[in-house]
Amino acid sequence: MAQARKASAYSKHRVVPYTRKSKKRSKSYIKTVPNKKLVKFQMGNSDLYRQGKLSYEVSLVSKEDVQIRDFALEACRQYINKKLEAQLAKQYFFQVKVHPHHIQRENRMLTGAGADRMQTGMQLSFGKTMNLAAIVKKGKEIFTIAVVDEKGEKIAREILKKIKPKLPCKTGFVTKVLEKK
Repeated sequence: MAQARKASAYSKHRVVPYTRKSKKRSKSYIKTVPNKKLVKFQMGNSDLYRQGKLSYEVSLVSKEDVQIRDFALEACRQYINKKLEAQLAKQYFFQVKVHPHHIQRENRMLTGAGADRMQTGMQLSFGKTMNLAAIVKKGKEIFTIAVVDEKGEKIAREILKKIKPKLPCKTGFVTKVLEKK
């Protein structure tokens, strides 16, 4: 079964978020773009947010530069939205603040039974596209939840605390008191 490489495989190398696409296929570096796993970025009651009726905003912030795959973002999004829906019943606004645009590539190496030497061809090749990732800088918000009251703020913190292990970076919380309009 094909499996995604672990996230640390990409963190040691300098990230160059370029994708060369050309009308002439032979001049393109990226032949195909992987399908997006993360398609919804805003959930909950956006009308309450626009009208200024929400009082608290809790954000999950990255404490280091990292790439977060769309698999991880989608798993977190589904968990957060399910828990918020069950506990706050449309009295919240949830937003994913990062977008996975960076295309990760892999140059597969041959291994197998009786392989007593490693493959040496195309050591610095561009590689085939594997999946998408969001490039997140230190201090950037990953998820934001806006709620009505202090009880909702505590619930939002607990939910965000539960998804920390799903992300490949150290994270922290930032809580803001929103002004009523």
